[in-house]
Amino acid sequence: MTQTLTALAEILEDISRRYAETFSIERDGDWFALKLQEEVGELTAAWLRATSRSRRASDDDENFQNLGDEIADVIGHALLMARHNGIDIDAAIARKWLVYQAREQQP
Repeated sequence: MTQTLTALAEILEDISRRYAETFSIERDGDWFALKLQEEVGELTAAWLRATSRSRRASDDDENFQNLGDEIADVIGHALLMARHNGIDIDAAIARKWLVYQAREQQP
């Protein structure tokens, strides 16, 4: 299944909107920025656990699964923040990252 990041953001928006309605959360511009920051903090904590620099779960697989889950949260909330602000994330990725791939492929 191939999707653009913009299409994925639309799916995540529906999930996030329903979550916010269930828990009476107002998702304004500040919420998107602060929620992303919260998720980056959780990712950092998961990294510290996975690399034995903090209290760990006894199972390495569990530590790295948690790390993956937190990476997914950061990516998801970054996509939601982009969508909320009307940013074409596919174009932004192409402009900031994929331009280097195109340069390398030129003769």
